[in-house]
Amino acid sequence: MPRKYHIEAHETPHRFPAIGRSGIIDWGEGCLKCAQCVKYECVYGVYGKRTFSADIFGDTIDEYCKDCFRCVQGCPKRLIHKTINPEWEQLGDDIYTPTVISATWEQAKTGKIPVSGSGYGGMFSGPGFDSMWTDMSEIVRPTRDGIHGREYISTVVDLGRRPARLRFDTHGKLLNETIPFVRLPLPILFDMPPFGRISPAVGRAMAVAASKIGTRMLVPYSKMNLFGDYPSGVVPVLDGSDVDGQWLSLFDMVQVPYSDDVMDVIGSLKQRKPDQVIAVRLPAARAEIPLILDLARNGAEVIHCLADQRGFEPDAPDGVHLKDFLREAHAKLMELGIRDEVTLVAGGGIAMAEHVIKAMLCGANLVSIDIPLLIALECRVCRNCVENGPCPVRMSEVEPGRGAQRIVNLMAAWHNQLLEIMGAMGIREARRLRGEQGRVMFFENLEAETFGRLFGNRKSW
Repeated sequence: MPRKYHIEAHETPHRFPAIGRSGIIDWGEGCLKCAQCVKYECVYGVYGKRTFSADIFGDTIDEYCKDCFRCVQGCPKRLIHKTINPEWEQLGDDIYTPTVISATWEQAKTGKIPVSGSGYGGMFSGPGFDSMWTDMSEIVRPTRDGIHGREYISTVVDLGRRPARLRFDTHGKLLNETIPFVRLPLPILFDMPPFGRISPAVGRAMAVAASKIGTRMLVPYSKMNLFGDYPSGVVPVLDGSDVDGQWLSLFDMVQVPYSDDVMDVIGSLKQRKPDQVIAVRLPAARAEIPLILDLARNGAEVIHCLADQRGFEPDAPDGVHLKDFLREAHAKLMELGIRDEVTLVAGGGIAMAEHVIKAMLCGANLVSIDIPLLIALECRVCRNCVENGPCPVRMSEVEPGRGAQRIVNLMAAWHNQLLEIMGAMGIREARRLRGEQGRVMFFENLEAETFGRLFGNRKSW
């Protein structure tokens, strides 16, 4: 049994004032000059901390305010008001929403699970992962001390190929060849973000964070110079460039893009270093599922399936979501009886810790994340960098040690959330999450069962 895994978090403040959800409008005109102003009674002392920030050209009180409304209710002249911050509403997109970005900032700062304290006020269902719910039937257990104290829950996963069967000779000696694998203490790989000012400082921060928590950072071969000398935490992604075979042998894992001769490429790499794990990278598109089956049949060890930034099929207006792609690919591999022989990695649209669990329940062995790494470094997902515009948080100037700790903090918070969810589901090992769809409720299935007989068999059902 692997030893108990723990990520050490250390609070790392933001470099720039965080954009708060709500702002305070503080009118001075008409003030009664009360002997004891409600501003000075603030239990969080936000009025004493507030300053004017030249970076955001605004009052920093929005970052400190905890939305208790005590000052709003206590002012006798009603001169203090709370309102939704329009700048906060403009953050991100429909996947990386303002709420997700704000929560990620806080986790990267503190390393703690975000707690709203006011219940969930959102929609009943939404697109992608928001249309599925996990079975929390074990949540009545006293998990607080159990998960973080005595009870052991493993988040360890393996990348590599498993033999279909074990073979022994007449004397009971194992005949199977040793099959290489990479063991990770967390079912999360880091991938190169699709945008952002990835300077050497940012690259080093990501590589250091990956090394600290024991995972790997997938790096295009052409950008390896940005990530420093971290062979223990980096996986080169080959791109057709000439590669120094001796240098490549430093790494325990390599990733190659899919091509018609990909198995020949894998064979040549294995000749150089037989114990190296080779992953194949391809789009998470329904049309690619036959390729996944062929690769698995032909001996591919790891297949990395990538959706777009929103988690949907790349370059397809009506493409399937990653969860549906994984369910179909997992089912096909199960039908062929080879599901245990290949590792499926899912990436694209993994924005929160709960998405890690949900992707695995749909059929993935583990996931890769990209944009959350940028958000941990205070990215606002404005995508100005895509058009060579200015970065509002000057990400390229981040100090590598500080950036690495914020990413480590984010993973510490995510790891604790994985433990909480797995504990509530009664699952004590991350490997068991793979394809465990009996622990999931899908909105489309519930809708069909509830309304199908009333309104007929619609195609959407």
